[in-house]
Amino acid sequence: MAEVLALIDYGAGNLQSVANALRAAGAENVRVTDNADVVRAADRVVLPGVGSFRACAEGLRAIPHMVEAMTERVHVGGAPFLGICVGMQLLATRGLEHGETPGLDWIAGEVRLIERTDPAIKVPHMGWNAVSPGHHDRTAGLIEKGEAYFLHSYHFAAEEAEAVAAMTDHGGGLVAAVAKDNVVGVQFHPEKSQAYGLSLLARFLEWKP
Repeated sequence: MAEVLALIDYGAGNLQSVANALRAAGAENVRVTDNADVVRAADRVVLPGVGSFRACAEGLRAIPHMVEAMTERVHVGGAPFLGICVGMQLLATRGLEHGETPGLDWIAGEVRLIERTDPAIKVPHMGWNAVSPGHHDRTAGLIEKGEAYFLHSYHFAAEEAEAVAAMTDHGGGLVAAVAKDNVVGVQFHPEKSQAYGLSLLARFLEWKP
């Protein structure tokens, strides 16, 4: 039987594009869901995210038992987890967009506004940019060097260097991916990153951390 992949619907993601990309990458059973029980039973979990940190955090917490189900399935059950864009940022301890908002605190750090150190640097960081993976035992072979599509004004400032799986450069280094145990998050949009993004999703579908 094909693995069940739960794509969490909390009103904060371009769900159809992500679902289509996952299917194109080889996922046979994508369940777009706002049902905590579906997440508890899933083999893999994907959390997308578009919009502000605060709105996404509030939307996720508004779904009964969803955060508990995610925590149980990922941290107790060991299901591989992928966060995309704000879905990756929500892994942080807190976000500072529109005031301070608690994150999931799965990976220590905070989500801050990108500092404009050069007038030529535009915020939001929008468009194609390089992804440069570092040495990370858990994501070895998962995140490869290449070009991906970014769209964000806030960035993940990780407290622990070992949680950073990849970097990009936009007037200075910005975290492009984080990882810890069976959890990985990417700041870029795989569903908008053409062949690079589809190959990443295909590797996530085979990832056995």
